[in-house]
Amino acid sequence: MTKEKCPGCVSGPNHHPDHSAQLKRLRRIAGQVAGIERMIEARTYCPDIMIQVEAVRAALKGLNAVLLKEHVEHCVREAFASGSPDDVASKTSELVALFKRETD
Repeated sequence: MTKEKCPGCVSGPNHHPDHSAQLKRLRRIAGQVAGIERMIEARTYCPDIMIQVEAVRAALKGLNAVLLKEHVEHCVREAFASGSPDDVASKTSELVALFKRETD
């Protein structure tokens, strides 16, 4: 896990996007995972478990999409606005790596 900060965060944590709105979504996902655990313990029919696993995967993908949108709208935009070639190159490489992970 990277510890890199966005250019907008250099002046402090108050400049980084607030992801707290995603906590409700994340707690819902955690509840879904706990439900899958209970299903497995109860020896629930495999396809029913698989459907729930797919629902969790879709929920995580949705969370990831929101985080990516916020990252682009804040951190990446700040890097490009800074005019620093190093910041632009860093964020460009970061985005390429993120998209590569999504397609692998």
